[in-house]
Amino acid sequence: MVTIEGLNIDDLTPVQQEIVNSAGTQCGFCTPGFIVSLTGYSLGKQAGLKPAAIASVAGNICRCTGYKSIEKAALKVADLLKDKDSDHDIEWLSEHHFVPDYFKTIQERLSAISPRATTAAQPDLTIGGGTDLMVQQPHTVKVSALNLTFDKPDLNTITQSGNKIILGASVTVNDLLNFKPLTTALPKLETWFKLVSSEQIRNTATLAGNFVNASPIGDMSIFFLAMGAELTLSSPVGEKRNILLKDFFLDYKKLDLAKDEIIETIEFELPGQQSHVNFEKVSKRLHLDIASVNAAIKVSVSDNIITHASMAAGGIAPVPKFLSETSAWLSGKPLTLQTLLEAEKIMQQEVSPISDVRGSVTYKRLLLRQLFFAHFTEMFPKVLTPNVVLPVLKA
Repeated sequence: MVTIEGLNIDDLTPVQQEIVNSAGTQCGFCTPGFIVSLTGYSLGKQAGLKPAAIASVAGNICRCTGYKSIEKAALKVADLLKDKDSDHDIEWLSEHHFVPDYFKTIQERLSAISPRATTAAQPDLTIGGGTDLMVQQPHTVKVSALNLTFDKPDLNTITQSGNKIILGASVTVNDLLNFKPLTTALPKLETWFKLVSSEQIRNTATLAGNFVNASPIGDMSIFFLAMGAELTLSSPVGEKRNILLKDFFLDYKKLDLAKDEIIETIEFELPGQQSHVNFEKVSKRLHLDIASVNAAIKVSVSDNIITHASMAAGGIAPVPKFLSETSAWLSGKPLTLQTLLEAEKIMQQEVSPISDVRGSVTYKRLLLRQLFFAHFTEMFPKVLTPNVVLPVLKA
């Protein structure tokens, strides 16, 4: 782990100099984060690519500059890295003063350290990425005997068997985005998942952690509920059992998970040729925010008949909600506006939102309604055109 202090050399690094040249710092409180993020970008495979330079600073918040000066600096850093020697990147970066000379010895130093985190003999707390728990309950983490899963190889794999995808519990959002069979089957996956947290969290937070956290608005919980995911749970003595994700959430923060059990794998089927998938999310900010209401759907259609539907929504119940009644009712119905109008009535009876800081009951019901129709106009734009749907939504 390298902090801003670990980047110090006798003079300013090129990243630091471009921040200065572009007036990218005012109060200075946020500047270390931007410097470290851009330096991390210089070490990556996308160094020199301007979109990647901008994306690398996501999750860093500045209240002074309005970001434009920082973006300008990031683009200049990208220009400086166009000639980076990718075969000898550390040597090149050290020679051009992007990083201190000691970076050339980091790999050697790491090899002398135990490659695995230590797991307590009798752990009382299992942690994946820790991105929520370590922030919300740092003292609990400090005094607990830990089972750390993030670096266990068997929990970090993604495999494909036919049309089934099997994910290890510690797989992250960015692991999914880097898995070609999934992004090929779901071309909009990156667009959807860029709405999920920040780059730092997408790099670190685990899918199983998102499920076990059991937030009623957990983005990954909602998405995988719609995908019909099945979990494999395991105990310390090797006992295993399978459970559908839709049966995993019992009540607010209450799970069908024994104290000594962990999620081992997550399994789901890739959508077939007749299947359509969509994810929608409404939050106060487009990025870096939790949802007021989020929703996901997977439907199969043949000859304009919905042969299968699987829907989930968040922010409208005490748990991430699989909309079983609405999903069942849609199956076998024609793909028409009238079908959706009837289904929306059933959906509203199936949910129980509460008023809170993210919106009133009325507002959340309205959001759910709009997202429901948005699913279908997004998936079937030739059938459910704006001219057909918009008058209904405005009514």
